[in-house]
Amino acid sequence: LRTAGHGTGNELRLTGKHETASINDFSFGVANRGASVRIGRDTEAEGKGYFEDRRPSSNADPYLVTGKIMATIMEDVEPEVIAALNREEA
Repeated sequence: LRTAGHGTGNELRLTGKHETASINDFSFGVANRGASVRIGRDTEAEGKGYFEDRRPSSNADPYLVTGKIMATIMEDVEPEVIAALNREEA
């Protein structure tokens, strides 16, 4: 599981009880507070929007967590490289 860097104490918090997913299992669901990743109702209805990763704790570094999420999402995507703007030509 990719929970390293998600803060300390998660093994105590992510028990699968009290509206948390188990640290040992990954799950997702629409409006499901017990899932690892919760997808909003509007996101499902519109096919776009946000998701909430409920695994990181409040003491996690948000930049590291966001970087890990983006690395996971983008691991099979080859980004298009956009040339820098030449200010003299603009």
